[in-house]
Amino acid sequence: MRFFTARVSGPSMVPTLRSGDLVLVRRTGVARPGDVVVARFRSRPDLLVVKRAVRAEAGGWWLVSDNGLTSDDSRAYGVADVVGRVLCRYWPSPGSVKVGRDVG
Repeated sequence: MRFFTARVSGPSMVPTLRSGDLVLVRRTGVARPGDVVVARFRSRPDLLVVKRAVRAEAGGWWLVSDNGLTSDDSRAYGVADVVGRVLCRYWPSPGSVKVGRDVG
């Protein structure tokens, strides 16, 4: 399938996404810095996460949380492989997902 849905769990992407939000994801391994993506950390392949892509690294991506108070991102788990790019939030309040955030 080219598209799939995912449910956000936890506070790591606040304020962009909140726990319980449902997002539409386009299945692709391609990302750009600033994109919100669904990915798997190589050190935790059992864990599917929603994070922001910062930079390509070691054939994968360095991912960060939008919520600076959490550290369950590449700082803890290392490089990740992108599964798909989040296109939009469709529930509970449909809307775009802000991309291009300053991730420097």
